[in-house]
Order: sequence, then structure tokens, then C-alpha cells
Amino acid sequence: MNLGLVFQQGDGVLIFVFLLLVAMSIATWSIIIWRSYRLIKAKKANRIEAEKFWEASSVEDAQRAANPQYSPLAQMITESIECKNTFQERSSKGNLSAQISFDAYMVRHIRNAMTKALRPFESGLTTLASIGATAPFIGLFGTVWGIYHALINISNSGQMSIAAVAGPIGEALVATAAGLFVAIPAVLAYNALVRGNKTLSNELDSFAHDLHAQLADKNH
Repeated sequence: MNLGLVFQQGDGVLIFVFLLLVAMSIATWSIIIWRSYRLIKAKKANRIEAEKFWEASSVEDAQRAANPQYSPLAQMITESIECKNTFQERSSKGNLSAQISFDAYMVRHIRNAMTKALRPFESGLTTLASIGATAPFIGLFGTVWGIYHALINISNSGQMSIAAVAGPIGEALVATAAGLFVAIPAVLAYNALVRGNKTLSNELDSFAHDLHAQLADKNH
């Protein structure tokens, strides 16, 4: 089937549908490649940063050795140690933050640091979900619109043979296939990235308990 005929013989709406699906496909694969690369890079960097943390001779050395450029775990370590170092300064003030215990203070800030470190990995997921949900319907709309205009053109021309009907309707049906072609990778990638982010979150949460225990112990 020659897709070039869609752009040569199709009307503006059908052409717009195909161009929109092409743009969605490009956006989908761009997000898949970029987010997969970042996720794999982050997990590898986290393993390195965890080893560096436990091999450090002190909390200060661990903070200096941390490289948060690609590792959300290193980002959490750096911000948590900074909050620990400023606890004494905050405790001298008469505000609400000075009225909580060190453990509660660190739990709150480690949780906030972990949320902040994981936030960039959520980008693109909404786009994938939206493309996966809407692309089939956009393709179906293109098919319905194409069949409608194909039947009108056939009726006006007076040619009711199978060859005259099959060609234009077949070209219109490509829109549905194109919509599915765009939607299926988007849905599969969304599920895979959500699972990957959940695994990354569980790793950070597990390390956060050890980090809190280490920082709390050093405070006493």
C-alpha cells in the first residue's frame, strides 16, 4: 500500500491526522530512548555511590565523594548531610522547625530529598500515557473521515466497482493501523518506565533507612 497516495489524494483533515501521528511517534521514541538511558545510568551510578558511601571513613568524606550528577542516591546523600549539618543552627531559633527532634527532622528532610531526586524521572510519563490513550482514537477518526470522503467521491463519480471502493477505503484504514502503531509502544514503554521508577524508588527508600540510622548515630 502506497502511503504517498494519502498525502497526494487525501484531504487536509486526513493529512493532518497522519502528520499528528508521526509527531506522536517521534515524541514517543524520543522519550523512550532518553528516559531509558537516564534510568539505566541512574541505577548504575547508584550502585557506585552506595559503595563509595560505605567505604568512606566519615560522613564528611562521603559528602565530598558523592557525585549527584547522574545519581539520585548521591543527591539524597548530599542534601541529607547538609540538613544534618544545619540542624544545630536551626535548633537555636525559636520557630517550629526548632521544636522537633533530630530524628523527626532528618526523616522529613531525607524524605523530601528522595522525592526531589526522583522527580526528574517522572517527566515524560504523562506524555506517554496521553499518546497511548489518544493515538488509537485519532487513527480511528482519520479512518472514519477518510471512508466518509471516499464514499462521497465514489458516489459522485458513479463508479461502484470493487476496485473503485477498495482503494480509497484501504488508504483510509491505514490511519487506524498507524494509530495502533503509535499507541502500542507508548503503552508498553509507559508500563516499563513506571516499573523502573518504582524499582529505583524502592532502592532509595531502602538506602534512606540506612542513611538515617548512620546520620542519627553520628549525631550522638
